[in-house]
Amino acid sequence: MPERRLPVRPDLDQLKRQAKELLKAIRRGDPDALAELRVHHPEPPTPAATKLADAQLALARAYEAPSWMRLAQACELVDGIWRDDAPAVLALIRSNPKLLTENTLIRKSDWGPPLSYAANLGRDGIIEALHGLGASDLEHALGRAVLQSQIGAALKIHALMGSPPPPKDALGGPAYTLSTSGTELMLKLGAPVRDAHGRRLAPVDVVLETDSRRPEAKHAILEMYVEHGLELPDTPTMALHRGRVDLLEAHLRRDPRLLNRTFTHEDIYPESLGCHDEIQATHGTPLRGATLLHMSVDYAEMEIARWLIERGADVNARAAVDEDGFGGHTPLFATVVSQPNFWMNHHHEAPEAPFTKLLLDHGADPNVRASLRKQLHPGYGPDTMHEYRDVTALSWGRRFHRRIFVSEPAMKLIEEAGGAE
Repeated sequence: MPERRLPVRPDLDQLKRQAKELLKAIRRGDPDALAELRVHHPEPPTPAATKLADAQLALARAYEAPSWMRLAQACELVDGIWRDDAPAVLALIRSNPKLLTENTLIRKSDWGPPLSYAANLGRDGIIEALHGLGASDLEHALGRAVLQSQIGAALKIHALMGSPPPPKDALGGPAYTLSTSGTELMLKLGAPVRDAHGRRLAPVDVVLETDSRRPEAKHAILEMYVEHGLELPDTPTMALHRGRVDLLEAHLRRDPRLLNRTFTHEDIYPESLGCHDEIQATHGTPLRGATLLHMSVDYAEMEIARWLIERGADVNARAAVDEDGFGGHTPLFATVVSQPNFWMNHHHEAPEAPFTKLLLDHGADPNVRASLRKQLHPGYGPDTMHEYRDVTALSWGRRFHRRIFVSEPAMKLIEEAGGAE
């Protein structure tokens, strides 16, 4: 039986089709459909006696709506907000005042009640109208507006709140989405990067571990934290996170072995900055025991990757091997399975493989073998540990269990360069 969850912008016509399909499945005796009817219908009829209204009710309750009408209202409400149709939104809420405080998508969602939902989209007129009706989710709405870089909406909400100082966690949302404008606004309004005792409040861990991959935004946010009084570790890995080639130059002068040196997970994600284990630090090919060139691929740092290679970094440098024999992969593996691939595939951006080409053009061996294991963050599906022994970069990509992390263009380039499984 599938778990039902409304998308951010549900389509009522699509839900009507789902109900008809559910009815057909019930009548032909499909086990999942019968289970859905039995679990979600208060008085489940026999398959032969089931009507469309019964399927609609079961479907609505699977989405956690009490009725089909309530599910339809959710769709109409969302549609009105997207169309910036304040009269339609207000008419719906006046017809059912509970809509004002319930989650717009029914099931608990970060998008929140209607005012917060409107804040995500920067619908200033709807925000003001809903506040006039008594909507009180202003603090949550402010966080959502900042997270989505809706700066005009954020300023309006802040004014409606009476212009209070931002909460201590105000920087977390824009850190997750790597919103430079949201971070800048919160700092301007007084969001602290340290508490009264000097302890770190700036969510550096979120900036380093978010699944977003926008290097320029990441660099800018980290520099904003520094400008407002936060100290970051003076390490090569942090220099890379900051996009600071000048700092990497200084580290290279002090340590000639830097270019091919491997770094622990703790080097890359410092516990002192609130960072977490490798599962929460979202990336594709493991970074534990990686070189700066491996890191550059995962964080889409093309300028730094070129700088490293120009200075003599080995494009075939292997990651450290752990006590169980896992590791030893080269940066080429990270071009095949990586967070940037997830980011591009998820946002339906044009596929490309610039890092694969860069490495192959500079002598990367397409047939190096290594053993890897990977457990993805639960947000990407079942968090089972998967093991891939004695794989090449090509077979690593072909066998990887979540295709959204895999770059088909990278595998094509590797195959053209003589790569085999």
